[in-house]
Amino acid sequence: MQLIVPAFNEEARLPRTLATLRAHLLAAEQSAGPLEVIVVDNASTDATADIARAAHSLAMPVRVVRCDTRGKGAAVRAGIARTTSDVVGFMDADGATHLDALAEAVRLLAAGADVAIASRAVAGSVTTERHTKVRSWGAAWYRRCTREIAPGIADTQCGFKVFRGDLARQVFAETRSDGFSFDVEVLGRAQRHGARIVEFPAVWDDVPGSTFLPMWHGAAAFWELSRIARQLRRTPETIRLVAPRPEPGPLVLDHIAEV
Repeated sequence: MQLIVPAFNEEARLPRTLATLRAHLLAAEQSAGPLEVIVVDNASTDATADIARAAHSLAMPVRVVRCDTRGKGAAVRAGIARTTSDVVGFMDADGATHLDALAEAVRLLAAGADVAIASRAVAGSVTTERHTKVRSWGAAWYRRCTREIAPGIADTQCGFKVFRGDLARQVFAETRSDGFSFDVEVLGRAQRHGARIVEFPAVWDDVPGSTFLPMWHGAAAFWELSRIARQLRRTPETIRLVAPRPEPGPLVLDHIAEV
C-alpha cells in the first residue's frame, strides 16, 4: 500500500504524525500490510521536506515528492500520479483520523469495495471538534451542495480515503480541482466510473494548526463546488453505491478537507 500525505508548511505537526504512523505499523495487531508513505511537499517554505526525509526507515519507507501548484487537491493528485501499488490512499498531515482506519479500509477493499472512506457522519463514528454557529451553518450548506455531485456520501471531507490503485490513478488524472473541494470531485468521478464506495466510522480528533481559513478558503470551496457540478453534468452517470446512507451528523466548516 502507498499512502499520500499532502503537506504545506507542516513542520510542526508532521513529525508527530509520521512517528505515530510508524509506531502504529509496528504495533498493529491487524496490519494493513507493507506501507510506503509519500509526503507531497506542497510548495512549503519551512522544513517540511527535510522532516519527511528524516522519517524514512526500513519499517516505514518515506518518499518526498515536490508539488509547486498550491492546493490540497493538486498535492494529492501529484502524489497519486507517483504511485504504483494496488492499494493507495491519502491522509491528512495532522493525523486527525485514528490509524485503525488503515486496516479497516484495506479489509473493505478486500471484501469488494473500490473506495473506502473514513466518515464522521455514520453510526459508530467518534469525533472531537470545534463548534461555532458560522462553521456549522457553512458546513451544512456545503454538505447540501455536495449531494448533487456525490450523492449518498454522508461525509465527503474527512481526510482519510483508500482506493483500488488503478481506479485512483484513473480518477485523479481526470480531476481539475486543486483546492479543498477536490474530495467531492474525486468521489463524484469515481461514482461515474461505477465505483463501489463504502463509508466506515472514523475516530477523529480535531488537531490545532490547520491552514484552512474559513472566511477565505470556505468561499473558494463553494465556488469550486459549482465548477465541479457544471463539469460533471456533462459526464454520463453509472452510479452504483454500496455504502449505507445515514443522515449526516454535525460537521463544521473548519473541517472542509483540512490540510
